[in-house]
Amino acid sequence: MSSNRKILVTSALPYANGPIHLGHLVEYIQTDIWVRAMKAMGHTVTYVCADDAHGTAIMLKAQDNGITPEEQIANVKALHEKDFAGFGIGFDNYHSTHSPENEQFSSQIYTSLEQGGYIFTKDVEQLFDTQKGLFLADRFVKGECPECHAQDQYGDNCEVCSSTYNATQLINPYSTLSDSTPVVKSSKHYFFDLPKFDDFLKSWTKGDGRLQSAIYNKLSEWFEAGLAPWDISRDAPYFGFKIPNTPAGEPDKYFYVWLDAPVGYMASFKNLCDKTGMDFDEYWRKDSSTELYHFIGKDIVYFHALFWPAMLEGAGFRTPTAINAHGFLTVNGEKMSKSRGTFIKAETYLNHLNPEYLRYYFASKLSASVEDINLDLDDFMQKVNSDLVGKVVNIASRCAGFIHKNNAGVLADTLSEPALIQEIIDAGDEIAKAYEAREFGRATRLIMACADKANEYIDLHKPWALNKEGKTEQVQAVCTVALNIFHKLVIYLSPILPTLTSQARTFLNVDNLNFASRHQHLTAHAINAFVPLMSRVEKDKVDAMVHDSKENLVNQPAASTTNKASKTQAVSQNDTTISIDDFAKVTMKVAHVIECNAVEGADKLLQFTLDVGEEHTRNVFSGIAKFYKPEMLTGKKVVCVTNLAPRKMKFGVSEGMILSAEKDGQLTVITLPDSMPVGATLA
Repeated sequence: MSSNRKILVTSALPYANGPIHLGHLVEYIQTDIWVRAMKAMGHTVTYVCADDAHGTAIMLKAQDNGITPEEQIANVKALHEKDFAGFGIGFDNYHSTHSPENEQFSSQIYTSLEQGGYIFTKDVEQLFDTQKGLFLADRFVKGECPECHAQDQYGDNCEVCSSTYNATQLINPYSTLSDSTPVVKSSKHYFFDLPKFDDFLKSWTKGDGRLQSAIYNKLSEWFEAGLAPWDISRDAPYFGFKIPNTPAGEPDKYFYVWLDAPVGYMASFKNLCDKTGMDFDEYWRKDSSTELYHFIGKDIVYFHALFWPAMLEGAGFRTPTAINAHGFLTVNGEKMSKSRGTFIKAETYLNHLNPEYLRYYFASKLSASVEDINLDLDDFMQKVNSDLVGKVVNIASRCAGFIHKNNAGVLADTLSEPALIQEIIDAGDEIAKAYEAREFGRATRLIMACADKANEYIDLHKPWALNKEGKTEQVQAVCTVALNIFHKLVIYLSPILPTLTSQARTFLNVDNLNFASRHQHLTAHAINAFVPLMSRVEKDKVDAMVHDSKENLVNQPAASTTNKASKTQAVSQNDTTISIDDFAKVTMKVAHVIECNAVEGADKLLQFTLDVGEEHTRNVFSGIAKFYKPEMLTGKKVVCVTNLAPRKMKFGVSEGMILSAEKDGQLTVITLPDSMPVGATLA
């Protein structure tokens, strides 16, 4: 590839029905760091995004808010852009899928696919809410799983047994919108014939560096199972674009939101081209020599690695150079929770903390894998304070004062340690490679290793001691070396910390802080007065952020339960009630009793060896020997709480708890049918 590459980059489009939270920001920070790094290396990089603004959910949200869908998406877009700006996300253009450009490209791609023989229609039976007057998407219908009979499962898959099915197969379905029983109704739907692209997609997904290995392996499973045609239409009422070329007199049909959402990448770029004069075709034509990268979450791989490239291929456009998927975010090792204050909105974070703290912490955790990352708030404070404040900023704060006090703000004419400076410059090659490979955690480790060398150098030469001895020339020499290393460190950190970089540029009195400028030596060079570049993370501010993120459960209306046949009923609250988030902390899994034995010397205990679907079996003690003989439970399926802290007992360590029920002094272990899969999570 050429030394100055032309690259177009996108992040997945946030849905226009709610605020940005820290889970979203993993992706946008990751993408922004990569874009800034590639720009710092001298490449021409364009970063576009947009709000995903169509669908039933947005239409219903607007109705609830008493406004039009257009007003709804405009309000949310403004909030999204404010949040992104607050975290330094440097989009070159931020648009909306509800735009003339997106309607144009969606219709153009659809028409090309239709003319190519890749569109067909067939009648589809769906659940219809007669009270709301609309067909129910899978997320708006619940019922009893047709396989394991778990209650309150969504219309596409069971969270208990992982079965997939059509919503019409649910037992006793009910609408989550009206609580009414839906009826089955037939409607003509439009389908994209994805199986016709089977050979193309199998070849395309093998492209060098196109997909991460974990994603490629997952796609291979889908290929083995067989690709299915994709339903791309929805019936009115629906907020979106009408499908063109439908027969006269046919009821209005709309593009399913997932058809026009990825087209939004093209639309946002076209909007930018129209404003700046960039050549759209140069980036999107079939034979384009430019590069196209999509950054997405692992949960939407199917749409981006199968549907999207197939649509582009069928419509005569270029396909992505690579698709980069990332994992999810946990906070303090658990799913984000409103009751625990760890479901943190971008706005709430910005009210309390410097956004560059989070940018650095995420960078230190991110790699090219699709593994989930954890925001441990204690580790977050320690790492930011140690690395950024204690190592990097500390270099400048320790040395700048001496240069201004003794040398009128001018650095020495020469570098007294050229070998050390060259070592730091040479490290830039590996740091650049780590950035391009999206190994940001490795990049930060390499940068901090350079910072350690600078601080070791300062500690060795002790400019404060030299200054007391009146050795001002030596003080200037030491501080000049240290500040030259600081100059390189800021360059290396610039993709992660754009605000600190801007402030450091002013302090160092330099024009550029890109990777090429690391070769520049700051000698006989005047620097400006040092002002603090970053303060420590204070625990009280983190605590305040968590407090402000908590959902006020005490003063909220009582929780309610609904089903298809009942009205909402209030649940009385007292000191023993818990929230759904509290209950969600408990992980219960189906366990197979491999062995059950009496415990010598413990009349009440039985010792279980359980298979809970993990790599290793679990050892669990249970005080039920009064009620069961070991042979009565061996081979049974039971329920095990698997996220209890291990408990050290006299007879060994217990790694869980088996659920049982007790009444009138009689205890009964909860057993499950043999058909229940080991490791399935109960909810």
